[in-house]
Amino acid sequence: MEEQLGRPVPDKWAKQAALLADPFIAPHIPPTKLYNAGNLRSMLAKHQMVVIKPVIGTGGHGVIKVSKTSTGYSFTSHSTTHSYASFETLKSALDKKRKNRPYLIQKGIRLAKVGARPIDYRVKYVKTEAGWEYRSMVGRIAKPGLFVTNLCQGGTMVTAAEGIRRSLSPSLVGAKKQKMRDLTVASTRILEERFPGVGQLGFDYGIDVNGKIWIFEVNTRPQ
Repeated sequence: MEEQLGRPVPDKWAKQAALLADPFIAPHIPPTKLYNAGNLRSMLAKHQMVVIKPVIGTGGHGVIKVSKTSTGYSFTSHSTTHSYASFETLKSALDKKRKNRPYLIQKGIRLAKVGARPIDYRVKYVKTEAGWEYRSMVGRIAKPGLFVTNLCQGGTMVTAAEGIRRSLSPSLVGAKKQKMRDLTVASTRILEERFPGVGQLGFDYGIDVNGKIWIFEVNTRPQ
C-alpha cells in the first residue's frame, strides 16, 4: 500500500502535551519541562540525571545528558563529559551549547543495555489507503561510548525481539512488543485527532532496567 507523507509536526512539546492528556499514555512519558534555569535546577535535584534536547530537532543532534554529581554537576555531549563545581557555571556552559534554541528537559531514564551499551526502540507506523500499518519495530544499540542510539550517530540496528532478549529476557519479548503496539495505537489516535493530516509516525521507546516502557518522543518525519 502507498504511504501518505502526511503533515509534519516538528514541535516535541506540542506532541507531548497532547499525549499527556491521556491517562493510559501519560504514565509512560518521562517527566518533562521546558528548559529554563529554575526547571533545570529543580529537575536535577529531584532526578539527579536529566536529558535536555531541542524542541525542534532530529537524529539525536543537540541532545545533552546532565547530571548532579557528588562534587557538583556534569554534562555529556556526544562522547565528551564536562564537570562543573557550581550550577551557575553549568548553566553558562549549557547556554553556549544551546545557542538560544528552545530546549526541553526530560527525566533521564536508565535504559536496559546490551553489554554496556544502552538500547532503545523505534516503531514506524504509517497511514495507507487501508489504514494505519506497522512498517518496522527495531532496536537501536548505542555506539560504544555514546548515550544516544541514533543510527546516524553510529548506533547498531537489531530486531526489537533481539534487543529485548539480549537486554532483558527472552521471556519478555512478546509482552514488551505488544505493549509498544498498544501504546502506538492509542497515541496515534490522539495525535491524528489533535494534528489532522499526520500520515507517518516514528515512536521512540525506551525500556528501563526495571522493564518499564517509556515514550521519549514521536516523530512525524521518521527516518
